[in-house]
Amino acid sequence: MRNFVAQSSRDLALVLGLRLLKPRIDRLMTFDIVLFGATGYTGRLVAETLQSLDPTAQPLRWAMAGRSLEKLKAIRAAIGAPETLPLLVADANDSGAMQQLVRQTRLVISTVGPYQRYGDVLVEACAREGTDYVDLCGESTWMADKIRQLGDIANVSGARIVFSCGFDSVPFDLGVVFLQTEAKRRFGQPLAEVQGLMRVMKGGFSGGTIASALATIEASSRDPGLAAMMEDPFALTPGFKGPIQPEGGSPKFLESIGAWSGPFVMAPINTKNVHRTNALLNHAWGRGFTYEERMLAGKGEQGRRRALEMARNARWQNRVLAWPAARWCLQRWVLPKPGEGPTAQQRERGHFEILFVGRTGRSTEVPGGAEPKGMAQTLITVVTGDRDPGYGSTARMIAQSALCLLHEADQSVTPGGVWTPGAAMGMLLVQRLRQYAGLTFEIESAAA
Repeated sequence: MRNFVAQSSRDLALVLGLRLLKPRIDRLMTFDIVLFGATGYTGRLVAETLQSLDPTAQPLRWAMAGRSLEKLKAIRAAIGAPETLPLLVADANDSGAMQQLVRQTRLVISTVGPYQRYGDVLVEACAREGTDYVDLCGESTWMADKIRQLGDIANVSGARIVFSCGFDSVPFDLGVVFLQTEAKRRFGQPLAEVQGLMRVMKGGFSGGTIASALATIEASSRDPGLAAMMEDPFALTPGFKGPIQPEGGSPKFLESIGAWSGPFVMAPINTKNVHRTNALLNHAWGRGFTYEERMLAGKGEQGRRRALEMARNARWQNRVLAWPAARWCLQRWVLPKPGEGPTAQQRERGHFEILFVGRTGRSTEVPGGAEPKGMAQTLITVVTGDRDPGYGSTARMIAQSALCLLHEADQSVTPGGVWTPGAAMGMLLVQRLRQYAGLTFEIESAAA
């Protein structure tokens, strides 16, 4: 898919009713980046990140956008930005305003969720106008719809639409990209099986994230088809269904590291994005590739008990959230509201650590005519972040994703289309995350 080119962009444009755009290099833009949703909790953190960039290292023309001019002014003052920083007033549901906004910029960062409620008009405007787009979406059913609706449109216009540029799913998606890159360098072949294991996760959840999750649950409760899509690890790879994937809802002992594990709440979205990355890379990791994500529980009897407790809690949580009255009560009385989230101190104290364990298949040929190897080869890597994963690290991840797409991901290599971070930017983004976002990508062990 990476090398896919429409049989004729002109013919496809006529079929889709699109105007052919001038080459992107010829389009005069007022801004490099417009941050839409700057007045929300996460949006403000992204604004702080952009404002803190060294202007002498890489000058950036950027603006903040949202519905309320007064709130935008307050955010601008709070992050210490000069009064010359442009503010754009636009409503997410106003198609004319969204079209005008995206025509002024090379790229839009959107932090306005739930995306299934507020994201349609903006992402479609970007796709039609040839404007690059990154967001924090973890709403798989909405993403599947946009892949189907906007893939051909973005291919013609040249817009690179990249979902899931925050904690879901950058460290997992890029963690697998890094692991597979190292496997090919060391073993000469990709890893057929990979496990993403959450070893440490310290941080809080904002009201916006919870609102997005509940919106997805509510939509799937009304539509059995959406519920089935949420369970499908290949929901984001239209036209391809890979092998049966490992079951993730039960306690499991992992022979590879000698530890117990339980269900991981982010596995449903991350596994879909990882499989889409493989598909967009023309199945560079194999059409039989398997991937699972779990939360580590520890070793021995204590680890087994914790894993059982994780699985039991996950089942109860799913049952409770399936009940509309329970969701209403939680939103009304218990959970943080949109705009609320962890304090600055909590964000700075947060951190995360993800282990990736990969295993090759049996080798069928060895250079020099030797007999096939009987043992698979194993590689273990670790990805860490030095801030709260959902907010402190996420703000840096999406900012660096945007800058990588603008400055390093050349249009000839990453053309217009609907992408994942791993397929669109790959090791280029890994380098940026290491240098600017407080993430590490390291080898933990390798064995034959």
